[in-house]
Amino acid sequence: MELREMSESCENQEKDAILNTETVNETATSGVDATDATTENINGDDSTPTTVDNTTDEPHASQGKPATPDYSSLDKHSLVAALEEQLQKPVETVRDDVNLIKVAFYTLRNAEIAAEREEFIAKGNEEAAFAPKEDSEETRFKELLNAIKEKRAEYNAEQEAAKAENLKKKLAIIDEINSIVGDPDNINKQYNRIQQLQQEFKAIGEVPAANVTDTWKSYQKATENFYDLLKMNKELRDYDFKKNLEAKQQLCIEAESLNDLDDVVIAFRKLQDLHNQWREIGPVAKEVREELWARFKEASAKINKKYQAFFENRKEKEKENEVAKIALCERIEAIDIDALKSFAKWDEATKTIIAIQEEWKKLGFASRKVNADLFARFRQTCDKFFARKAEFFKAMKEEFASNLAKKIALCEQAEALKDSTDWRKTTDKLIALQKEWKTIGQVSKKHSDAIWNRFITACDYFFEQKNKQTSSVHQAEHANLVAKREIISSINALLESESDDKEGAKKVRQLMKKWQEIGHVPFKEKDKVYAEYKAAIDKAFEKFDMKETRADLNNFESSLNSTSQDKMYRERERLVRSYEQKCNELKTYENNLGFFNAQSKGGNSMLKEVERRIQRIKDDLALLEQKIKMVDEKL
Repeated sequence: MELREMSESCENQEKDAILNTETVNETATSGVDATDATTENINGDDSTPTTVDNTTDEPHASQGKPATPDYSSLDKHSLVAALEEQLQKPVETVRDDVNLIKVAFYTLRNAEIAAEREEFIAKGNEEAAFAPKEDSEETRFKELLNAIKEKRAEYNAEQEAAKAENLKKKLAIIDEINSIVGDPDNINKQYNRIQQLQQEFKAIGEVPAANVTDTWKSYQKATENFYDLLKMNKELRDYDFKKNLEAKQQLCIEAESLNDLDDVVIAFRKLQDLHNQWREIGPVAKEVREELWARFKEASAKINKKYQAFFENRKEKEKENEVAKIALCERIEAIDIDALKSFAKWDEATKTIIAIQEEWKKLGFASRKVNADLFARFRQTCDKFFARKAEFFKAMKEEFASNLAKKIALCEQAEALKDSTDWRKTTDKLIALQKEWKTIGQVSKKHSDAIWNRFITACDYFFEQKNKQTSSVHQAEHANLVAKREIISSINALLESESDDKEGAKKVRQLMKKWQEIGHVPFKEKDKVYAEYKAAIDKAFEKFDMKETRADLNNFESSLNSTSQDKMYRERERLVRSYEQKCNELKTYENNLGFFNAQSKGGNSMLKEVERRIQRIKDDLALLEQKIKMVDEKL
């Protein structure tokens, strides 16, 4: 009976040791997250498993991994050399470095291609026809990448082949154990062989993931069958139990001491070593087995909990950093570069960019799968901004030089006019120059004050000379004012007379012509006297049935109110040309009057027709004079 209990105890202990080994090995094989790995209860029952993190993921540099070189600071040649160096290393250790080198290399290469494309388009070529130049370093870089890819494929194939071979070896061990169990008469003689087979089974590496569970179950069933039949010496088992107990108690002490370590990653790795040792140690007595395992499991649970919390906190922080970095990318991408049209706006945007870059530097790593992409995205946007800024400043420098040349030309024109005594025309020209000056953009600060002072000095000199000469003009203007008021009085007197329409209209036109011949009046009286004149003319047009002419003038005046000054100048030139044509036409008709025979009936009829046309032309001339006067009043 005692021997049977010893057999069951030994069987359960070995079963649980093997179970722990296979569970952790399979966890590493399947790539499950560290926090998901579990170790079976040593008794093989259905109690809650204890978390055992056996992740194979590499920690960040802050967790003990050597700092990754800053490949972004290398040129293409150095990056090719760095990739050649990675090719010489074990392929399973270089994945992260290869990815970083690849990002750094194609960041440089893409920048070169972008520069080639811009130069190609700048030469007048179509963008669709662009093709980047062949790059020998890129060719070599791709060859090295392919070599690493092939090397990795060979490595993976070797690993799969090794797993398949391991499966064959484990199945062979299971078959041998089953054959031993099949010979119950010699079971006691096979104990050492079973021990050897167990060690061999443990020493064999991973098997294909699809075969892990079935292989383990077959192995467990074979060993259980062996220990069910095993009959061994009680003293030997007691000795083994005692030795194993002491070893596992020491492991419990060491596991409990790990809780005092500050570095949770180191504590977790040491715990994995302790679990490996636990699995290698044989069973203990049944009465202390559960208590001992509970103690070791409790110590392991504390470390696992701290380790899981550490990685959860790190993942949460990485997620926060990822969100923050995406927000910074979006902020910098939201800057409308096309809207930056001045130095002040570029300087303001530059300060914003630099401030965002400082915020970026203060953030830690995001998750590995997005950190490099986010940095490339952020760096590309910054590079684009500063490239466009350089283009803007270069263009503005050229524009300033062009504007300076234009303003110097205006200064020369103003200086050439400043001594002119043709006050009216020169005033118009200088005003036109001043308007043109306003249309010219900025010049550099070191020239702006000097060029403006030069221009305004020439203009001021002319107008000072003009003001000195216009004092005598005031007397003439007052005389013109008196003359225009007399015309207004004459029109009003005509309105009170008994003149017929034809005679009245004729006199009104004569007075209008006389008004046109009178010069300027004082500026402050101009609007008032013109309003009185217009009111009198309107009444005269009404009385002497000159509505058509008045309507024409009213429409013309209305159109002037919504016309720019430049268009007024052009309209005045058109009116003057029409006036000159009418004068020539009038002269022609007047010269032809002598050719008609006033005594003949036919000649008398023709003479009257010519006289009517001459009168019509005179009426048109009077209307044109009135319109020209209106334009002059507006100007």
